[in-house]
Amino acid sequence: MAEGQESVLLTFYINGKKVTERDVDPETMLLSYLRKRMRLTGTKYGCGGGGCGACTVMLSRYQVHTRTVSHCAVNACLLPVCQLQGAAVTTVEGIGSTKTKLHPVQERIAKAHGSQCGFCTPGMVMSMYTLLRNNPQPSMEDITETLAGNLCRCTGYRPILDGYRTFCEVSGCCQADGAKCCLNANSPAENSPKCCQLKDKDTGLANGKEAADNLESGRLELFDKDDLLPLDPTQDLIFPPELIRMAESGEEVTQVFRGERVTWVSPVTLEEVVELKARHPEAPIVMGNTNIGLDMKFKGVLHPFIISPSRVSDLFEVTHKPQGVSIGAGCSMSVLRGVLEGLVRSLPPEQSETHRALLQQLANLAGPQIRNVATLGGNIVSAYPNSDLNPVLAAGNCTLTVVSKGERREILINEDFFTGFGKTLLKPQEIVLSVFIPVSQEGEFVRAFRQAPRKENALATVNAGMRVRFRLGSSVVEELGLFYGGVGPCTLAAPKTCQQIIGRPWAEETLSAAYPVLLEEIPLDSSAPGGRVAFRRALTLSFLFKFYLQMHQKLAEMGVLAENLPQDMRSALKGLPNHFLPSYQEFQEVLEGQPGQDPIGRPMMHRSALSQATGEAVYCDDMPHTQGELFLTLVTSTKSHAKIIDIDFSAALALPGVVDVITAGDIPGRKFRTLSGLTEELLAEKEVTCVGQMVCAVVADTKPHSKRGAAAVRITYEDLPDRVFTVEEAIKQKSFFGPQREIGRGDMTEGLKMADHIHEGEIRIGGQEHFYMETQSMLVVPVGEEREMNVYLSTQHPTYCQEAIAETLNIPSNRVTCHVKRVGGAFGGKVTKTSILASITAVAAWKTERPVRLVLERGEDMLITGGRHPVLAHYKVGYRNDGRITAADVNFYTNAGNTVDESVLVIEKILLHFDNAYNIPNFHGRSNACKTNLPSNTAFRGFGVPQCMLVTESIIDDVALKLGRTAEEIREINMYRGPSMTHYKMEFNPENMLRCWEECKKRSCLESRREDIAQFNQQNRWKKRGIAQVPIKYGVGFADGFLNQAAALVHIFLDGSVLVSHGGAEMGQGLHTKIQQVASRELRIPTSLIHISETNTHMVPNTCPSAASFGTDANGMAVKDACETLYTRLEPLRTRNPKGTWQSWIKDAFLEKISLSATGYYRGHDTHMDWERQEGQPYAYFTYGACCCEVELDCLTGDYRTVRTDIVFDIGRSINPSIDIGQIEGAFMQGVGLYTSEELTFSPSGVLYTRGPGQYKIPAICDVPLKFNIYLLPGTQNPHAIYSSKGIGEPALFLGSSVFLALKDAVAAARRDAGLSGPFQFHSPATADRTCLACASHLTQMVPISKPGTFQPWAIDSP
Repeated sequence: MAEGQESVLLTFYINGKKVTERDVDPETMLLSYLRKRMRLTGTKYGCGGGGCGACTVMLSRYQVHTRTVSHCAVNACLLPVCQLQGAAVTTVEGIGSTKTKLHPVQERIAKAHGSQCGFCTPGMVMSMYTLLRNNPQPSMEDITETLAGNLCRCTGYRPILDGYRTFCEVSGCCQADGAKCCLNANSPAENSPKCCQLKDKDTGLANGKEAADNLESGRLELFDKDDLLPLDPTQDLIFPPELIRMAESGEEVTQVFRGERVTWVSPVTLEEVVELKARHPEAPIVMGNTNIGLDMKFKGVLHPFIISPSRVSDLFEVTHKPQGVSIGAGCSMSVLRGVLEGLVRSLPPEQSETHRALLQQLANLAGPQIRNVATLGGNIVSAYPNSDLNPVLAAGNCTLTVVSKGERREILINEDFFTGFGKTLLKPQEIVLSVFIPVSQEGEFVRAFRQAPRKENALATVNAGMRVRFRLGSSVVEELGLFYGGVGPCTLAAPKTCQQIIGRPWAEETLSAAYPVLLEEIPLDSSAPGGRVAFRRALTLSFLFKFYLQMHQKLAEMGVLAENLPQDMRSALKGLPNHFLPSYQEFQEVLEGQPGQDPIGRPMMHRSALSQATGEAVYCDDMPHTQGELFLTLVTSTKSHAKIIDIDFSAALALPGVVDVITAGDIPGRKFRTLSGLTEELLAEKEVTCVGQMVCAVVADTKPHSKRGAAAVRITYEDLPDRVFTVEEAIKQKSFFGPQREIGRGDMTEGLKMADHIHEGEIRIGGQEHFYMETQSMLVVPVGEEREMNVYLSTQHPTYCQEAIAETLNIPSNRVTCHVKRVGGAFGGKVTKTSILASITAVAAWKTERPVRLVLERGEDMLITGGRHPVLAHYKVGYRNDGRITAADVNFYTNAGNTVDESVLVIEKILLHFDNAYNIPNFHGRSNACKTNLPSNTAFRGFGVPQCMLVTESIIDDVALKLGRTAEEIREINMYRGPSMTHYKMEFNPENMLRCWEECKKRSCLESRREDIAQFNQQNRWKKRGIAQVPIKYGVGFADGFLNQAAALVHIFLDGSVLVSHGGAEMGQGLHTKIQQVASRELRIPTSLIHISETNTHMVPNTCPSAASFGTDANGMAVKDACETLYTRLEPLRTRNPKGTWQSWIKDAFLEKISLSATGYYRGHDTHMDWERQEGQPYAYFTYGACCCEVELDCLTGDYRTVRTDIVFDIGRSINPSIDIGQIEGAFMQGVGLYTSEELTFSPSGVLYTRGPGQYKIPAICDVPLKFNIYLLPGTQNPHAIYSSKGIGEPALFLGSSVFLALKDAVAAARRDAGLSGPFQFHSPATADRTCLACASHLTQMVPISKPGTFQPWAIDSP
């Protein structure tokens, strides 16, 4: 048989070059093959599970039956190399480069400023490139769909969309503005100011005329759309003729590949597959590898024998019959979608009900990369409880054809087919050959429903497929099928509910009687996996209700029912808006008289954007492997609080490739790091205090070997009592890290006496994972003499890592050199934890005397490194009838985790910012860092400010709800006005803050839109709109003055080129680009002469962290100082030879022995804070802004869409508007994630559930506001920073709360319809479940709620 054959030659192409392999390990994925074997490092590792798109490549195959070449985007991290027979792979390096010729896809994302840290950029490029290979003139709908499987943490997506919108621009067509072309629609494109059918008609925008004027005016643009390379198909690689000849020859043979642990057989005939399955019934069938691959990679499942029939043509046959269509089980979701779309076009509407329902689900099933490889058969047989297709297939009476040795049978997909989690009626030796989808009959209707944590590329929380057949000419139900996913171990049916409805007319009374039956039939235990039990049960009712409304309207249209649905009920039938409209970015012109060569104030592309778009930019793990290099994998605690009794690594050392195990006993120097006076062990020695704490590490010759070695380490524990997970438990047990901080002004007692009303409340704000696209990465290389170490790593603070490694190894800091080329995103998460990881890696290099590399997998990173601090706040507020707040008392409790890290600094910043924009006369706050048995939390963009300001804004909201006024009115009444003083006695002038507020109101047309929203809400029962505008006053710089200093070193070479070194780390924020602009201005030379290589502790020592939005302020001033010194030195030469060139002056300077190197230094602001006296000047200045957001909410599901966002920001005089606007947009979207979708969940034993993009949902393109306007406040100055600019990296994140508050506004409208008024509990993040339940519809109120304490919850209640 095949499994006894020898391996045969595997032939495929990569970027036009032929590759042949004979001995491929089946566990080798294309991603690692490209990066390690082919040295094509442009394809990135982001998550390893196909959820982020960083590893996207194009896969091309020749289709013999159509004689065409198909191109599809795929995730290289899930594609086994042994599946590549006859395929052509194209990576980002294969389409263009800076050395040869750029491809327009690469150029446009770079020039449109769509690349910041750049780690996600190659994946974006390849997704878009594949789309253009298939469709050279895409619509905006095509573009947003093709990028749905790609995540970006930096940009906010808007510049990416703007760059790629240029591929679909058609003069005079609304399609260029992001909408479906109205000429192809049944009605004018809604809300499109350029609609070809509307022309001069109303656009539906409150400021439609203004928007149109802006578009037509000669305003400044962030990039020149006329200076772009045209799309040239001749630039694309042709499909290799050899592969065409191979495919047409039909000479295919069975392939067998044997690895260390797995044998992979790829047969070519159905008979052979059946025979193999008979001999190996336990062997999985692998086609797309989107299920088995994830189990093997993340769950440790081992399949010694795998059958991959991806070349068996029988599994891909599509047969059309009058009764329906038979689709081969091996067809991908994308192929299935194409077949169904063809049938919908060709069949009468009454016959394509099931097809349209399936298409609806396919549109949101995973991302395009997954849909391109995941198969129909695999989706069915996997029998996942939240499969989007299975409920619809069951509702549509679809059948499977299954075969085994000597047998063939048909199986109906129904409730009996799915027998449990991942289980079906299939026998072990059976395989699915095809799926038959019948046509629907007259009077029969099929509908699909789903709700997911994110609108796209997310597994459903609950889904459903429903089918009804009415008696002809009547509303009486003859047949009914209700199937649900996500509410049990597998797809479930509701036959009792169906029986309750069958035989009765389709009426509200019929459905009302069915709801209790449905709740009883699908009970869902309170401890059910996945949690959100009340929400999931409510969704089963909501979907049935939506089905009822849809069918009621359909019957009315058919004339069966006399009355249409009431107008206000029809909102349940409509989807949320989803067409992108043109966005507007406004910034100041440069000062009059500024030389054209001076780049300050001009939009300038990120200096590495082109290299990032071509894959040439080098990140830490892109560095070539050196001889003898080892890979390190950490072993972490599986207990939340326990003694370590024994660590047994004998089994690990016996495994192939394992070299050594590193424990705390191997550390030659300090075994801990000290922060805020408290210590944190590098490796736990005697006790562990959280799941995920690092205990030891395994080093081996390869990453797979080190992972297997780590899995073989056995640690014996003895559980310890008194585990603490939540803030409430910490308060009860008095588990805190000291000191508690307290601050205030005025007299709380008097303030409360002055109030007409007193209100008390609380709000919980969940934590947030950094989710930088590049996980923690480092390489430590022993130099070989005098104990020197070269360390290459991804960090915001190279000096801190240098000090940590030196102390750990007990060597001087001058023996350790840290190199940071660039960082693939950080957001505060690459400081303290990075230093610990680097120290452990350095110990391994020290002990083995070999280079050691550590690159955390996404799940490890999320488990180990912590994130933003969750906060619980209790508040008491006194206020008068006019809305003036007389007193506010707030207690903040942060969940710090098991070590102090930077938690004390976080609680301090919380108290310094919780006044936000408001001058409350009697104001008091206390803040505590709670010590718990969860992984330690750390710095995160905003450093506590996004949490504390949301508390303050929630207080404002509660007061507004109590008084029946808008929140904006209450905000205005309580704002700082005139020369003011903060509660810590720092003077400031809020003029620009008030200007931002008023300008935002004007630009957003807040007042008129609020009136429109009130009318909308009155007319729509199940869709509600909400709007909110919030201000921000954000202190920039470090409260500890010594951290505000910076240094620089500038060299001028004899050819006139300049090398700049400074202490800041480039992590996507454009720091190096701005520094380049600073040097260009000061030296009066073009930026093309200036180079910044890396951040290096030997070039510039004793640096401070790139954080606190102060990187450009400090390092820019240091570089300015160095350049001024050099320019002054050259003054005599310029005076003597005024007509000389820069190059001539430099040569003359050398000949005259004038130094062409200079150091620069910036002392920084003398900031300080005295917590005993509760006063100080902890910040250099304030950055101000305001944001207005409008959302539309589906009250029945909790889904929402941000319709429009307007942001006005005072950033002084921008050094680089394109970078600053990008920072605002990116921070805003990160804030949207914090407040609406990103939720960390822990088990009752302290285990982190959310360890990757599959469970943790950062915003995607589908979350971008449909209209996203940014305005930089004109006419502002800032004498406290370089060139009158302001720091911008962190402040805008809080503005994402405007989406949260707009949702709260929409929920309040829904609650009014339910007869509820006044303040209500609404915690962050405002996930769909919280939002839906808060709406308090009649359906959610039917769901019984179990009392806390009567059951074991699936997850801890955050924080």
